[in-house]
Amino acid sequence: MRMNEARREIAAYGRRMSADRVSTGTSGNLSIYDPAEGLMAISPSGMAYDAIAPEDVVVMDLEAHVVEGGRKPSSEWALHTAFYRAKPRARAVVHAHSMYCTTFAILGQPLRAVHYMIGSAGTDVIPCAPYQTFGTPELAQAAVEACGESDAVLLANHGLVACGADLDRAYALACDMEFLAELQYRAMCIGTPNVLSHAQMAEVLARFQTYGQPKDETAR
Repeated sequence: MRMNEARREIAAYGRRMSADRVSTGTSGNLSIYDPAEGLMAISPSGMAYDAIAPEDVVVMDLEAHVVEGGRKPSSEWALHTAFYRAKPRARAVVHAHSMYCTTFAILGQPLRAVHYMIGSAGTDVIPCAPYQTFGTPELAQAAVEACGESDAVLLANHGLVACGADLDRAYALACDMEFLAELQYRAMCIGTPNVLSHAQMAEVLARFQTYGQPKDETAR
């Protein structure tokens, strides 16, 4: 079975995505990209995550040719391939329909720097891409264009996309963005949120460059 570990990860994170209510039912999708092989492992279309086994995960190239797997790939495969093309450092993509991110996506409003953790996306604002029908090249194009330098983007009337250097980091970013969206929502229920300035966020982003453990110690 090709991309064995990636397929196991996707099956495991799919179950976690449902348990964490990052997405519900069969909504949302995950992928991992291996640039050495030029192949992407992606969750199958329309299957409940608790029913997905590693062999259900589809392996395909970025031109949509299925290499291995008997299932149909996620209807949003074009969205995933667009991110791998637009962001050469991305190795995983998470597309979610989490409650608070989707609430702001329905409003067509970006996520602001109401908390410094927005910096985990590498920016001080999470933009909202204009609405396009799900599963279309138009949605994929709108998403990457709106995303810009950010590692996350809202999709109007739809949900969220987050990418990262691996699935763990892409998933963590999706969770961070949901936390941020809930904070922004709750603050707006009380009054007008205090948004960190560009200068304040520039300092945060600089400090994030040295945040955490050195790479050679992360596996210990």
